[in-house]
Amino acid sequence: MKSLKRRTGFLFACVAPAVILFFVFMILPTLNVFRMSLFEKGAYSPNEKFVGLNNFKVLFSDANFIRSMQNMILLIIVVTIITFAFALIFAAILTREKIKGQNFFRVIFYIPNILSVVVISGIFSAIYKPENGMLNSIIGLFRDMTNPILWKGEKLVMVSIIIAMVWQAIGYYMVMYMASMASVPESMYESSALDGAGRLQQFFQITIPLIWTNIRTTLTFFIISTINMAFLFVKAMTSGGPNGASDVALSYMYSQKDAGLYGYSMAIGVVIFLFSFLLSALVNKVTDRGTLTY
Repeated sequence: MKSLKRRTGFLFACVAPAVILFFVFMILPTLNVFRMSLFEKGAYSPNEKFVGLNNFKVLFSDANFIRSMQNMILLIIVVTIITFAFALIFAAILTREKIKGQNFFRVIFYIPNILSVVVISGIFSAIYKPENGMLNSIIGLFRDMTNPILWKGEKLVMVSIIIAMVWQAIGYYMVMYMASMASVPESMYESSALDGAGRLQQFFQITIPLIWTNIRTTLTFFIISTINMAFLFVKAMTSGGPNGASDVALSYMYSQKDAGLYGYSMAIGVVIFLFSFLLSALVNKVTDRGTLTY
C-alpha cells in the first residue's frame, strides 16, 4: 500500500509541472481570448465595454476578413495538395528506383526545412524582384521584359507565396514517406509484378494503402500547421500587401490588434481557433479507413 502511494506521489510530482504550465500558458490564455472577444477594448486601455456577440456580427460582414479567410483556405488546399503529391512521388522514386546518390538527394530536399521562414522569404523575395530578380531574368531570355512581371503584385502574390511554402515543406514530408516506404516488403511488389501490375498500379494499390496511417497523421498535422505557416510567410514576404491581397486570417487579426481593436482581433482569434478545430475533425473523419497490414 505504501509503495503504491509512493509510486502515485512520484508520478504526480513528475506530471504536475507540465500540467500546471500547460494550464497557465495554454488553457487560461485560450479561455481569455473567448472572454475578451465579447468586449470592446483598446489594446492599451483598461476599460472594457461588454458588447456580447457584436464583434462577431461585424466580423462576418467585414469584406477584408472574408477575403483573408478565403486566402487562408486557398493556401491550405493548394499547398497541401501540391506538397503531398510531390512528396509522395519523390519519395517513391528515390525509394524504389535505383538512383545513385539517394542520400545526397535526401539532404538537398531536406535543406529548405531547416531554414527559417525569414531566410526563405528573403530568398524568394530576391527571386521575385521585378527589375533584376532571377525569375524575370530567366523569362527575359525568351521574351521582352520592358514591363517586368510583378510576382508580388495583386494578381500573382498568392501564387508566389504558394511556391515558397511548397518549396519549404516538400523535403520534410518526402523523407518521412521514404522511411515508411522502405518498410514495405519488396516481395509484395514482386508478387504484384508477376500478376501484371505496373509501377503506377503498385504505387496506388500497395504503397499508398500500406503507408496510409503515416499519410493521415502527417496530413492532419500539415493542414493545421499551414494556418500558422501562411501567417509567417505573409508577414515576412508581403506584410499582407499589396492592398491586403495576400492577407490571411492571422495577419488580419494582428493588423486589427495594432489598430487598437483588441476585442475585435480576439473575435478573429476565436473564429480561427474554431475553424482549426473543425478542420482537424473533418480531416480525421474523411481520411479514416481500415489499417492494412503486411
